[in-house]
Amino acid sequence: MRRRTRWLAAGLLLLPLVACSEDATPGPEATSTSSAPSGGGSAPSSSTPGGSAPSDPTPGSPTPSATGPSRKPGKPQAAALPRVGSPFSLPALMREKFRGSPIRQVRVQAQTDAYTRSEVTYRGGDVTVSGVLLRPRGRGPFPGIVLNHGYIEPSIYVTGQGLAREQDYLARHGFVVLHTDYRGHAASDPAGPLERETRLGYTRDTINAVLALEKEPYVDPGRMAMLGRSMGGGVTLNALVAQPGLVDAAVVYASVSSRFLDNLRHFTIPGRPEAAQALFDRFGTPRQEPAFYRQLSSRTYFDRITEPVLMHHGTNDESCPFPWARTTARLLKAAGVRSRLDVYPGEMHSFIPRWQDSIERTVRFLREQFRAR
Repeated sequence: MRRRTRWLAAGLLLLPLVACSEDATPGPEATSTSSAPSGGGSAPSSSTPGGSAPSDPTPGSPTPSATGPSRKPGKPQAAALPRVGSPFSLPALMREKFRGSPIRQVRVQAQTDAYTRSEVTYRGGDVTVSGVLLRPRGRGPFPGIVLNHGYIEPSIYVTGQGLAREQDYLARHGFVVLHTDYRGHAASDPAGPLERETRLGYTRDTINAVLALEKEPYVDPGRMAMLGRSMGGGVTLNALVAQPGLVDAAVVYASVSSRFLDNLRHFTIPGRPEAAQALFDRFGTPRQEPAFYRQLSSRTYFDRITEPVLMHHGTNDESCPFPWARTTARLLKAAGVRSRLDVYPGEMHSFIPRWQDSIERTVRFLREQFRAR
């Protein structure tokens, strides 16, 4: 017990502090920072107003593929595959071969004037994942979007929980919406502790969600998007670096840090210290094995992203500090990603006062990207 306490204390001391030195000086309205275009197309306009097999195998892991991810026609070429330092890493995920499965309807939850909402499941390897599907009225084909929700304690989570406003708004504006529950949530199959804490299992689930959704006959596979909030923002960035070309555009709201150690220090160590200790016991502390933790950070591989990215973040976010968004935006730009950070002065993590503004910008951004293809 004394040894475990020393290791956790060492981890707390050695994890770098959150980069809070990048203070923003926004004006009275939301502001934007955008990067130059990369790989063709135009930048979004600024808005105004390896190793051996794991001993704890990941259930449902797809078969590794040496060929790398597939890309949609006309997509920029992603960076070369990096070396795999651990089977629990983003480079390992990049080499997996994903195959979409049909979406199975479980039951209709509701029918509105604009869409039908159903409980559904889909498969990812050997894992069954539950979620909700919102299908607009009409024949289509409609653009599709996968929603990645933020952290909700899995023991109390229910199917389709989170992103309720986004589900309704996007479906009413002509998007087929698939909100995935992730493994270990609701009616999905269980999640192992490592795939949960590293978010690699959740990343697999959202990749498979896109592939499942684009198989539906009423969905246009040439107009696919992903939206993630908070923890789901981190999952979205993971998916973009792991499988470039999977979608045509992505949006992240009030995202966690793109650096794994920031999130470990900010969320896991205070809230689930035993989970952090399990990582240190198995893989070493950040000082002992820095490469392991870097390979769980999406920012390490931003040069692989081929999709335009829109970020929304409030300056008073009490859960995911605003400097995280500034740093992520700067690194995306440095990597040549077509990206934009929309800043909301005074807005908190819940995004209540300015949410309508942000979702209108989101739909406008997505439609612009679809037209630009």
